[in-house]
Amino acid sequence: MDPLIGDLTALREFRTSDLENYLAIVSDDRVTSWLSFDSRDRTAAEKALTAIIERAAQEDRPDYLLAVTRRDDDSVVGFARLGPTGVKAAHLGYAIHADHWGHGYATDASRVLLRLAFGPLDLHRVSAAIGPENEASIAVVKRLGFTYEGRIRDHVFTNGDWRDSLLYSLLESEFPKR
Repeated sequence: MDPLIGDLTALREFRTSDLENYLAIVSDDRVTSWLSFDSRDRTAAEKALTAIIERAAQEDRPDYLLAVTRRDDDSVVGFARLGPTGVKAAHLGYAIHADHWGHGYATDASRVLLRLAFGPLDLHRVSAAIGPENEASIAVVKRLGFTYEGRIRDHVFTNGDWRDSLLYSLLESEFPKR
């Protein structure tokens, strides 16, 4: 895979040595309150990271869940994922450690993943499902040119309750080539 480098971030495969940084993200309620899973303890984070690394090594990998680093520093500040949802389609997801919010990392990393999606992966459609209160994430997909499609009721069970999601999508023909 070609290097996945944006203006602010670089995306790379996760390594076992990323456990502490990964744990700092997935154990933080400020971050996971917006995700589709509850905060994880060390054991659960280690198990999840092992699974991420194993999936990436598969010949026909099921998804791309990549570490997000700043361009000038190889330590993990977040992660971004493309997961298949159908024929030539994938779902976009991302999370940035709360201490690094507001610097444009989610937008930049997502733009890099979209270049992968609509380039080498030859996808036709990428969607994103976002909690209605997650204004920062909604702003990310809007900046990237996604179109609002509608509300998915009781879409995610997280933090002890059902949550709706707002569905956004971007088609290959709508993504600016650069």
